[in-house]
Amino acid sequence: MPTPARILAAAVTTAACLGATALPAAAGQNGAVVSRGVTIPAFYTPPDTLPAADGALVRSEPLHLALSLPGLDGPLPGTATRLMYKSTDSNGAPVAVTGAYVEPSAAWRGGGPRPLVVLAPGTMGQGDQCAASLGLEHPLVIGAGTLSVGYEDLAAYRLLARGIAVVVTDYAGLGTTDRLHTYVNRVDEAHAVLDAARAARALSGSSVTAASRVALYGYSQGGGATAAAAELQPSYAPDVRLAGTYAGAPPADLVEVTKAIDGSDLAGALGWSVNGFLQSDPELRPIAESHLNATGKAALRDLSTLCVGDALLAYNSARSTAWTTDGRSLSEIIAAEPRLKAFLADQRIGALKPASPVRVATGTADDLVPHRQARDLAVAWCAKGVDVTYKPVVLPDLGRSIINHVTPLLTDQGAALSWLTDRLEGERAGSNCASLPLRP
Repeated sequence: MPTPARILAAAVTTAACLGATALPAAAGQNGAVVSRGVTIPAFYTPPDTLPAADGALVRSEPLHLALSLPGLDGPLPGTATRLMYKSTDSNGAPVAVTGAYVEPSAAWRGGGPRPLVVLAPGTMGQGDQCAASLGLEHPLVIGAGTLSVGYEDLAAYRLLARGIAVVVTDYAGLGTTDRLHTYVNRVDEAHAVLDAARAARALSGSSVTAASRVALYGYSQGGGATAAAAELQPSYAPDVRLAGTYAGAPPADLVEVTKAIDGSDLAGALGWSVNGFLQSDPELRPIAESHLNATGKAALRDLSTLCVGDALLAYNSARSTAWTTDGRSLSEIIAAEPRLKAFLADQRIGALKPASPVRVATGTADDLVPHRQARDLAVAWCAKGVDVTYKPVVLPDLGRSIINHVTPLLTDQGAALSWLTDRLEGERAGSNCASLPLRP
């Protein structure tokens, strides 16, 4: 059984395909809903009509930071606002996304207007109660059917201490009660990240302006989201002044991640991928249902309401062979089904060229989001002429996949934030592409 330290460390991601539907949240008071014992404020229920512009604010309200202290220049680390903004999903449809913006109390000591970092969270889960913006308000939820940890708060607070404004996205469908979270869908995540920057800029009282430099920070699921956003920024959000991107342990090749995560500490994340892909493309459902047995369907339905801590406890070391009608793994079924194979191929990150510097970091012992496929992303970008700083985090094999995956996040975080700060101060990024051989 995972220890609390392992649960705190769970910034994981995944891939796969096959299906289930989400369990509906129960109705609460004053328009709120209740998901596995956690009350989600009515704020998170989107209106029937959304603004036309991507990044346009739908609504906002003050957000209480659970970890806050009084200071001479305002509360430390800053003043938070809950956001809902409009984005566009991978099918071209409008979607409401929630998140949080924090205006730092610390002054920005670099040149130019105060910069902004968009923080793309690692794996939080698929239940609406798992949203990262709720984690700022309630960093730890134990009991009442949910175990959720706001582990991304650490990176946010370290950035705020440097005088850098932070906006956190919840991604499409996480927190918002109208649809299921489209977990590891590269386009949905990229759009949510880039539109979060636009929303922060539009917020009344924000010191971020159109001239502010913007950087992206993400690890694991968040690393995939920022990597995809860096690729799509030139076409989707040329108005966002992107200075640099940190993509830690990015799941760039979901086929390889699917193989690695099956039977791992966080095998339950397979269900989040499946459910999210069916939300994106309902035509996959007949294929999924033809391969899933009753156990698999029940697991995916259950997982659609869980947070990462819940999945670590309930689905640790689960194997997808127990979920299928013929005992084949999800990876084997994907390889045999052209439609599923094509869908995952379309999720591959690395085919497009970012227009700004990128730092790719990956643990050499990471066996959950494999080191090799993340390294291949850096190589692909180097071949396109991108300024890539590739950082292999060399650590011994620590014995459990979740530990091997999370330790690089913690050991490399300070260097990653310093690299982003340098980009926000206008320092030119170097590249170590010339020293990066094509094979490890």
